Amino acid sequence: MYRLGIDLGGTNIVAGVVDENYKILATAKRKTNCPRPVEAIVSDMAAVALEAVERAGLKIEDIEAAGVGSPGAINPVDGVVCFSNNLDFHDVPLAKMLKAKVGIDFYLENDANAAAYGEYIAGAGKEANSFIMITLGTGVGGGVIIDGKLFSGSNYAGAEMGHIVIDFNGEMCGCGRRGCWEAYASATALIRQTKKAMQENRDSIMWKLVDNNIEKVSGRTAFDAMRRNDKAGKEVVDNYIRYLGIGLTDHINIFQPDIVCIGGGVSKEGDNIIVPLKKFVAKENYARDVEKQTLIRTAALGNDAGIIGAAYICDLYK
Repeated sequence: MYRLGIDLGGTNIVAGVVDENYKILATAKRKTNCPRPVEAIVSDMAAVALEAVERAGLKIEDIEAAGVGSPGAINPVDGVVCFSNNLDFHDVPLAKMLKAKVGIDFYLENDANAAAYGEYIAGAGKEANSFIMITLGTGVGGGVIIDGKLFSGSNYAGAEMGHIVIDFNGEMCGCGRRGCWEAYASATALIRQTKKAMQENRDSIMWKLVDNNIEKVSGRTAFDAMRRNDKAGKEVVDNYIRYLGIGLTDHINIFQPDIVCIGGGVSKEGDNIIVPLKKFVAKENYARDVEKQTLIRTAALGNDAGIIGAAYICDLYK
C-alpha cells in the first residue's frame, strides 16, 4: 500500500511516496516561485508528484491515496483553498485540478493540520488519543486532534493557536490584533526580541556571535549566548520561554491533551526549551494537582511530518 503526500509551501513544493509503515520511499522537490498563476503552480505540483512516484519505482496506479497540505484557509470537504495569502490563492479547487493532471483523487488539508496529523500517526503523538502540535516558525501554527479527529471548527478555520491574546495592549500582530501569542512566541518574535536586547546591551557576546551585523541574528543567537553565560542572552531566552509557556498553558487548560509537541526550527534547542517549559506549565496549569498530566515533548518527524500527514489525511475524510 502506497500513499502520496504533497507539502505545498510558499517557498517549496515537496512530494513524497509513503508506505504503510509511514516510511518515505522517495521525494521530489521544486521551487514554488510565488507569485505566479495558479495553473503554473498546480502544473508543477503534478510534475513533482509524478516524479516522486517514478523515483519510488512505482506507477501512479500503485498509489492508493494522495493528499496535499496547503497554507491558508482550507475547505477539506470540497478540496478548495478558500484563501492563502502566501500563494495568492482565492477559492482554488486544488484537489479537482490535481486530479485532472495526475489521474487520481486528492484530499486537501491545511499544512499545519497535515503536519500535526503526521506527528500524531507516526511521530511524537502516535500513542495519544488527544494531541496538539505547535509549530514555531515565521508565525505560530499547529493543529489540534481530539479523539483521533482534526479539530478545525464549523468553518474549517479553527485552531489558529497563534492568535490567542496574551497581552491586550501588546505588540501588533500581522493579523491586525495586538498582543497575539504569535507576536511573542514565533521565531520571528524571538529574533526581534534578540535584536532589541543587543541594542540595549552593546557589550553582549551576541554581537560577536553575529560578526557585529545585527541582520545576521537568528533564532539561535540568544541561545548560543546563553550557553556562554551571557546575561543579555539568558534574559532573552528566559523571557521567550515565559511567553511560550503562557500560550502553551492556555491551550493545555482548554484541551488537557495527552501530548503536546513543539515543532519548528526553535524546537531544535531541545531540553533548553522543553525542561523550563515543563516547569512553567507545572506551576501554571489549572489542573496541576490532577494525577494525569499532559506530556510535553519536541516533534519527532521534522519536515517529513507534512508529507506523511498529507499522504494519510484521506483517512479522516473517507
